[in-house]
Amino acid sequence: MVRYGLGVVLVIAGVVVLIINPGGFGVDGFAMAAGSGFSVLMLNWLYRLTVNSDQERVDEEEARVFLAEHGHWPDEPPHNPSARPTSRTNPA
Repeated sequence: MVRYGLGVVLVIAGVVVLIINPGGFGVDGFAMAAGSGFSVLMLNWLYRLTVNSDQERVDEEEARVFLAEHGHWPDEPPHNPSARPTSRTNPA
């Protein structure tokens, strides 16, 4: 909540400063507050991307360990090695 709330509060503060004083300091205050608010939001979004990427790597490693132990991927049904594949031949 704080992670995204701080950025939103800064952007809203910039809009309020612009409304209260539309000339001079209001424009400068809006640019400063909105710019910092959007920066906070973007940095938190980038952080979330890296955390998700790390989790995907962990999941992939666990799937590879499962493949090494069981001979098939976790999301695939196990294959039956005793079942013989049917071969189709075209009678010529």
